[in-house]
This record gives sequence, structure tokens and C-alpha cells, in this order.
Amino acid sequence: MGEKIFQIDAFTDKAFKGNPAAVCILTRHHDDAWMQDVAQEMNLSETAFLSKNDDGFSLRWFTPAVEVDLCGHATLASAHAIWESGYIDAKEQCRFYTRSGLLTAKRKDGWIEMNFPAEPETRATAPADLSRALGVGFKYVGKNRFDYIVEIESEEMLRSIRPDFGLLNTIPMRGVIVTSPSASKEYDFVSRFFAPQVGVNEDPVTGSAHCCLAPYWAARLGRNELVGYQASPRGGIVRVRVVHDRVHISGQAVTILQGELSDYC
Repeated sequence: MGEKIFQIDAFTDKAFKGNPAAVCILTRHHDDAWMQDVAQEMNLSETAFLSKNDDGFSLRWFTPAVEVDLCGHATLASAHAIWESGYIDAKEQCRFYTRSGLLTAKRKDGWIEMNFPAEPETRATAPADLSRALGVGFKYVGKNRFDYIVEIESEEMLRSIRPDFGLLNTIPMRGVIVTSPSASKEYDFVSRFFAPQVGVNEDPVTGSAHCCLAPYWAARLGRNELVGYQASPRGGIVRVRVVHDRVHISGQAVTILQGELSDYC
């Protein structure tokens, strides 16, 4: 039997929206090169690899190009796959051991709530080509250990961005979070995320970016519970709750397909 693999749309309750992730549940050891090959074959922004241990699961994330340190939507998809497939009871908490420490997920009122480290930004000087690559001016520029974050004037401007990905690829960070206040009362803020450095030009919905967006907007809006909308072509809703140095990130998920990798792999 080959390894089980799922494709799951995360941060949505509708098929073909949100952010698709592959989730591969391993029964035996595979090396890093094999996992990178599978991620390249799946050709999604992330493929998650899970291995059962005594107290939860080891979890790693690969884009088609590299392994990454933190990924929200593929963690959400992993929890969904584990519960839906009966690996653990739906009432149990999922525990994931990752490059970013212990991450947990639990079901709560029809949503999946994950507990992630906050990744707040500090004010920064924009790289010379960043504004030119995005084609917009900035109200604020900051960065954390992963990404630049830039606030711009309006949601209309945010939705109109058509990046120069070749130029953006020269910016020496994992990615760029672009954000603005929401024009709709449904959401508190909107965002987009561009990461050509790791092989993902525009990520549809980015949980890890909300580890930065949540404390950023909580400080500006004076509230610790917020709702964000990632305004990519697929789109997705992300609920966030800031608690000290952690961000609770909530979303929904839909299984699109499941199967197994061939023995040729």
C-alpha cells in the first residue's frame, strides 16, 4: 500500500475556494529529497507530511521549491485530515511538533482553531525596489523574521495590485504581506501575500502571515479578536485572537480528494 494523501481546501467552507494543501500521512521513513519531490509533484503552495509519534504528530511543510518553517493553511488541512480519517477522535486536540515548536488545533463551533506563535513586526525601511515591484505607495513598512508587511491606503488599491514577480523575487525575505483596512463591515482588515522567493507567487490564504497581521491590527484597532479576509482570486476568511505572545487562528476546511501514492514513488 502506498502512503495516504489528501487534497484539502483550507480557510473556506466551499470547494475550490480558500487555499489548497496536500496532506501526506506517512507510515514509514522517507528522506527530505523524497518529500520535496512529492511537494513538487503536487504543485500546491504547500504539502504537509505527518508522522505519528507518542504524543501527536511530527509535521513538516514543503512548497514546490523548499521546506518552510511555518505554514498555517497546511496545518489546518492536516488537522482536518486527521479527524476526518479517524486517526484521532474529533473531540481530541491535534498536537503537531514542528520547526516552530508545538502547534495545536481543536474543533470549536464548526471551525478549527489553531494555536500559533505571534510574529509581530518592527518598523523597517522598505527595500529600494519593493514599491516598484508592487506598484503602490505605502502608509507603513515593517518586517518580522519571515516577511515584510506593508500597509496601503485602501482595499480597492490592494485588490488592484499586479506585482512584478521578477522584481519581487529579488527582495531577500520569504514574502511580502500587503494589507489595508476592510471596505466591508464583515471584516476588520484585508490582505494579500506574495512569496516568489519560496516558489509561490501569490498564496491564496496564508495562516502564517496572520501571525503578523493579528498583532498588527489588534494594536491599531484596539481589539484582540478580529476577522480578516485574504483577497486573492480564491479568497478566504481567517478569524484571529491574540493572547499574549500567541495567535489563535481559526478557519474551516473541505476535503477535495483522497488517495494514495503509487508504490513507484
